[in-house]
Amino acid sequence: MKEIKAFLHRKRVADVVHALTAAGFRNISLIDVKGMLKAIDQLEQEYSIEIGEMVITEVKLELVCDSDQVDQAVVLIRNNGSTGRANGG
Repeated sequence: MKEIKAFLHRKRVADVVHALTAAGFRNISLIDVKGMLKAIDQLEQEYSIEIGEMVITEVKLELVCDSDQVDQAVVLIRNNGSTGRANGG
């Protein structure tokens, strides 16, 4: 068994989850986290008093799968989680 972790923009999570479940992956956890990913737009950003920087709420995806399924899962996450921006997922 392997665990894959990915940090995703909130706007891409649904597509990633649908692609993974359609491929038969079921052991998926989603956790809202504050992160420093490049924002897609200004509406995504908020100022964090705790760290004194602009942050976005992103989603940490955790997937547990068989070792022989890792490559397939990574391809699905990359293809469906991409924002189309080189510096943003």
